[in-house]
Amino acid sequence: MKSKNKGGFLETLKTVVYAVLIAMVVRTIGYEPFNIPSGSMIPTLLVGDYLFVSKFSYGFSKHSLIFSLPLIPGRIWYTEPKRGDVAVFKLPSDNSTDYIKRIIGLPGEKIQMRNGRLFINGKIVQRERLKDFVQTSPNGNIKMTARYKEILPNGKSHDILEEWGDKGPLDNTGVYQVPSGHYFAMGDNRDNSQDSRVRPEVGFIPKENLVGRAEILFFSTNGKARIWEIWNWPVTVRFIRLFKDII
Repeated sequence: MKSKNKGGFLETLKTVVYAVLIAMVVRTIGYEPFNIPSGSMIPTLLVGDYLFVSKFSYGFSKHSLIFSLPLIPGRIWYTEPKRGDVAVFKLPSDNSTDYIKRIIGLPGEKIQMRNGRLFINGKIVQRERLKDFVQTSPNGNIKMTARYKEILPNGKSHDILEEWGDKGPLDNTGVYQVPSGHYFAMGDNRDNSQDSRVRPEVGFIPKENLVGRAEILFFSTNGKARIWEIWNWPVTVRFIRLFKDII
């Protein structure tokens, strides 16, 4: 009887180990789940969104591995991000904190904000006024924020918010010259985003710090119930956001 129990335990242990190894492989070379804790990417991403990030989109670096183990020198099988990608990266100032922003500037380009407008290589980026973005605070207050559709030079468009109009603290900057092998990233919630405009806290993103591209929302909650409190889901889950592509 003891031998049978021991054999059953070992089989269970092997199954668990195999499952963990498979999960680690998928997380490293396939897809990794992330959640959104702040509002810097509103309206594209909301606090309480859960999404999958493709780890293979830009190739692999040490930051593709668990605990950023230094087993990969530089970046291998590299594919350059496209302008407009929503990317997860390790914060350059500490190489450990995960950030998610939109890739705006590519290596060698010049980026500047003038009176709230984005300029790339000296040319103004087109934007169109949309209906205000409506948010409801936890205490029920309604907040209206100016929303625009921004159209990047490659034709990719996305919505941005301008809470301070064109007079926010980061709406007038010097010219940022993006170094070789680096990228310039910004949040869609332009007046509430610590991004590449803020140095040295963020600054330019080295290609080695890229973790992956945000692909799809698989869950979203307004935060009024924990994820395992299934009985509260009908009033807390944002069903309209489930399984949406991230653009």
